Amino acid sequence: MKNTTMTTIRCSWANPANPRYLAYHDTEWGVPCHDERQLFEMLNLEGAQAGLSWETILNKRDTYRAAFDGWDAEKIAAYGPEKVAQLLADPGIVRNRLKVAAAITNAQAYLRLRAEGQTLDSFLWAYVDGQPIVNSWQPGDFPSKTALSDRLSKDLLKRGFKFVGSTIIYAYMQGIGMVNDHAPSCFCRAGR
Repeated sequence: MKNTTMTTIRCSWANPANPRYLAYHDTEWGVPCHDERQLFEMLNLEGAQAGLSWETILNKRDTYRAAFDGWDAEKIAAYGPEKVAQLLADPGIVRNRLKVAAAITNAQAYLRLRAEGQTLDSFLWAYVDGQPIVNSWQPGDFPSKTALSDRLSKDLLKRGFKFVGSTIIYAYMQGIGMVNDHAPSCFCRAGR
């Protein structure tokens, strides 16, 4: 009898023991995202990840959504001390005062961007002329940042966003599909 079982080849970082992480790798990471709320959510989650593993943040994502009102920027921008205290007491998120404050500041910066007539989608994707950059890195060769992430980071910082250093922004660009860094052998590579 012929064995027809095939092993799905993924990027080496995708933890096969974590179904949530595999689903993220298979259906989100490297997939072009143009949804405003998801772009805003991912920007803040990448900032929350600073100093931690992405897997940790991904495992807390549902709690983050609930704690931060579904990533409604207008609500977040108006958070006061009482809501901040509530967030800092929530064990389901990273209870770091600077990261919580950054989400509020980022909501305010995002609303200013919208008031200028731009969307986060149009602002971000203009950096790549609306098309993902497809890289051919070998496992272990991923850069932590690029000249492009340096420029985007500086622009976001200038506009008042926080926790948007170049390394965070490169990870963000990967996550929202501005760059496709799936390994050449990964099954996701061919489909994108």
